[in-house]
Amino acid sequence: MNFQSRRRVAFQIAALVAAITALPAWAHDEDGLRAGKVFTSSNSPGGNELLVFAPQAGGALSLVARAATQGQGTGAGLGSQGAVTLSSDGRHAFVVNALSHTVSTFAIRDGGITLSSVVDSGGLQPISVTEHEGLVYVLNAGGAGNVAGFRMQQGRLTLIAGSSRGLSAASGTAPAQVGFGADGDVIVVTEKATNRILSYPVRRDGTLGAMVVTASSGATPFGFAFDRRDHLIVSEAPGSAASSYRFDERSAVPTLISASVPNTQGAACWVAVTPNGRYAYTGNAATSNVSSYRINRAGRIELASAVAGVTGPNAGTTDLAVSTDGRRLFAVAPRSLQIVAFRIGADGSLASLGAVSGLPAGFAGLAAN
Repeated sequence: MNFQSRRRVAFQIAALVAAITALPAWAHDEDGLRAGKVFTSSNSPGGNELLVFAPQAGGALSLVARAATQGQGTGAGLGSQGAVTLSSDGRHAFVVNALSHTVSTFAIRDGGITLSSVVDSGGLQPISVTEHEGLVYVLNAGGAGNVAGFRMQQGRLTLIAGSSRGLSAASGTAPAQVGFGADGDVIVVTEKATNRILSYPVRRDGTLGAMVVTASSGATPFGFAFDRRDHLIVSEAPGSAASSYRFDERSAVPTLISASVPNTQGAACWVAVTPNGRYAYTGNAATSNVSSYRINRAGRIELASAVAGVTGPNAGTTDLAVSTDGRRLFAVAPRSLQIVAFRIGADGSLASLGAVSGLPAGFAGLAAN
């Protein structure tokens, strides 16, 4: 038996043991964990954990549940968006374990969270994961880099044969995120080092078609999000800007709509879009704040507020997440080890609701329901 076979068997055994022995994590919440919660990962090399927070009366967050992923994080930032992702039906959470090259799946139940499976990520150093109607794709940044696809059945992931696809070069691409389009018919990957946006059509069997390589409108495309009309909003770090694209219904080829709209701040790296598709937000790492953009029906974007919200002096701003009801935005402040909460106004404006402190150093990923 070769090394890869032994590795695969070892992870299958580990996943089986985890499924048998996992117990629901504690949770102090009468309404359950399927609405109004915020999810992140500790990303600890000593043992990664999924951490769940709920808003208090004033709107700030407090820890309500935690569970071991049975994997290891890096203890440092992953340079990615999507390290923690929720399923489209809200019943599962996915967490990457970058140091142990695995992905953990949790069932989200009324009484808590339960580990469902731990599987090999299909590559090295997974940094981002995405899901659409039971189809899951993982972005691996290590080695040559690749994306790998899985089917989810009853909370367990199974690798899809022939689903792995390479990136635009054999090394040095520095990928940042993988994500499905709004309709689930395209997979997108951003590459920071090559200034490229990759797109792959999704076939009926869950595998991907030929890769389409598109030059980014601006340097260092990083995080992205789709609005409900399937327009792609991408952040661009050095210019601290955002661009928008649309996809033809019959192909995975993006067409530029708005080119590099600057926000006058520093290092726009992460993106979140409201459920109604009217507003996008960028997390600006260098200036420790959030900028807001308006999105029109055609997908064109314009800057609404250069400084819509502030995470704190020299706190940084990285991952962003919007609640599914569209009323709250959450932002990671990595240097102050906080998650900051904002209320979203009808005009897209942000009002601070406070922050939860004491997050572990290097915590990564953010999702909200």
